[in-house]
Amino acid sequence: MFLFKNAVADRDRGRRAQLHPSRGKLAIAIAFSAVAMLTANPAAAQTAPAVVVAAAEMRDLRQAATFTGRVISLQKIDVIARVPGYVEEIGFTEGELVEQGSTLFLIEDDAYVSSVQQAEAAIKAAEAALRLAEIEKDRRSQLVQRNAVAQSELDFATASYDEAAAQLAARVAQKADADLNLSYTRIEAPFAGIVGLSVPDVGALVGPQSGALTTLTSLDPISVEFPVASSIYLNYRKQVEATGGRPADVTITLPNGDVFDQKGRIDFVSSQVDTSTDTVRIRALFDNPEKRLLDGALVRVGLTGSEPEMALSVPTQALQRDQLGYYVLVVDGEAKVEQRRVDVAHSVEGFSVISGGLETGEQVITEGQNKVRPGITVDAALAAEG
Repeated sequence: MFLFKNAVADRDRGRRAQLHPSRGKLAIAIAFSAVAMLTANPAAAQTAPAVVVAAAEMRDLRQAATFTGRVISLQKIDVIARVPGYVEEIGFTEGELVEQGSTLFLIEDDAYVSSVQQAEAAIKAAEAALRLAEIEKDRRSQLVQRNAVAQSELDFATASYDEAAAQLAARVAQKADADLNLSYTRIEAPFAGIVGLSVPDVGALVGPQSGALTTLTSLDPISVEFPVASSIYLNYRKQVEATGGRPADVTITLPNGDVFDQKGRIDFVSSQVDTSTDTVRIRALFDNPEKRLLDGALVRVGLTGSEPEMALSVPTQALQRDQLGYYVLVVDGEAKVEQRRVDVAHSVEGFSVISGGLETGEQVITEGQNKVRPGITVDAALAAEG
């Protein structure tokens, strides 16, 4: 039965072929044509993969490094009373800028004024005693010259004069001490800065044992200290020497991500290496006219070479690496891909400096490397053109 059905089926196919001979020939012709096209041009079977390329160019790639730093005021003091007394006046607004010489506190000075007046009176008495001793010494000297009195009397008069002179000097020193104590009743700002909270109120009794009355912090200029690995520091020294002694440009980024609008200058490098971290402490100074940098703030410090450094470079994303080292995929003038081994010196801000293996102007693939292989044709577009 199975054989019979197959025989019937073969007969029916033969009849259909006789009834439609042109349809069979057309299908065979189309099939042979497609095979011929694929054999003649294999690339026509697929679209060239799209990639993004960038040119190897000479760029100003100054070496740069970033560190974590701490803002530190150049001047910061605790304001302490040097003489005891009651606070009579507070001459500042807490948290505000005060100028050098501004009065911060006034201590009741009646007792100190009295001490100055007493010292002045003592000086006048000592001056009178000295004049009298001088007169007596001169008289005794004349009498000795006439042999009217013994030399011992002149010696005694001379000693009395010297004693009176010493008493006057002591009284002058006492007045200076009294004047100094009186001056201490007016507590002034030794430098311009931001004043802190006032500990005592008006009427409080203060003195040397009272502790800090307030704090005063200088903010302009201000310093930033940061540790640098000793190896980086040595490279920095080498670069400075190569540029004729010009130090690196110093910038900082604030805690909120803003770049500070003033550039700094390195003014101190420690002479010792921290053995626990193998770092060297460096300090940079910044002008801070708007007081945006605050004492104790944590910032990011950037060091950038001061002189232009032109170098052949490509975007770092173009680099590939295997067991043999770095390579890039180059697109030639016929849009074909070539694998090229390259020597990489260093990377700066998203670009890698190429010290060998590429020429200026050659196009390297920066996006789409995973879609291509050496030898194939690609549809390349410059990175700037998308």
